[in-house]
Amino acid sequence: MERIIFGDNQFFAVNHISDEKSRAQSIKFKDDAAIIKTLDIAREGGINTFMCTTHDRIANICKIIRDNPEYSDFKIYPCMPYAHKYANAVTDLGIAGTLKQYVPGNFIGSMFKGGVAFLSKDYTSIMELLIDAEMKMFRGIDTPVIFLQNVITDLLLGLGMTDFLVAFAKYVEKKYNAEAGFITMNLPKLLNTLEAAGLKNPIICASVNKANFRMSGGKDLYEKTISEGRCRLIAMQVLGGGAIPASEALEYVSNLPNVESILFGASSRQNIENTVQTIRYHDYKKTEQLVSA
Repeated sequence: MERIIFGDNQFFAVNHISDEKSRAQSIKFKDDAAIIKTLDIAREGGINTFMCTTHDRIANICKIIRDNPEYSDFKIYPCMPYAHKYANAVTDLGIAGTLKQYVPGNFIGSMFKGGVAFLSKDYTSIMELLIDAEMKMFRGIDTPVIFLQNVITDLLLGLGMTDFLVAFAKYVEKKYNAEAGFITMNLPKLLNTLEAAGLKNPIICASVNKANFRMSGGKDLYEKTISEGRCRLIAMQVLGGGAIPASEALEYVSNLPNVESILFGASSRQNIENTVQTIRYHDYKKTEQLVSA
């Protein structure tokens, strides 16, 4: 995985600092061209991986990427499911109607599989159908890691339904030749659970920041877990929901051992460039210290 990964929160008005900024971002990114322009700025800064939800608008972005050869080496890490989409569909259409709405591929064949799965309560098959539905928009694009969103990861974790986490990992590897990633707000518990289920050195994306923001178990336990190097860790929410100045936040996370990647989102050229430069500066300093030690 690349050291720096670009996220999509800013494109869909997700801002942990203020509702006013969320509204401003919603207006700024109302057109797909604005999203592509920002992705191009990130690419100019050397970022070549985009981690995004399966929001409906991402399908348009994927089409632009597919249609332009300049993005031939661009990678996307899909994060699924986009919970609001399915919650709204189930409310309007019911569970069976939602399956009919989203099953991809051969309509009759998929519908038959979905119908049998629903009637027999074969939830693993339903999960596979929904993965296929979410992945349809990414056809033709390099998706080496496919993530399960924290809303599902942590729900399954809390219910003790580890089999579904394992089934997700096995299916994306078999069907999409990709590695599974898991987003969580409880890194220590998820890592212990995945290891106990036989998933060694998993890819996990978790909140890692100096402010203890959304870090279930606490910062001390996180730091201990991270120091053990038992997973390939992507640090997200590194600014602690806006509680930490960017320079201080990036210095903290950059200097932690065993953090493979740092995920961030930004909407301006200045913020993108400053973030990339700051991470690289601290990485360079850390390398120098290791060499001179």
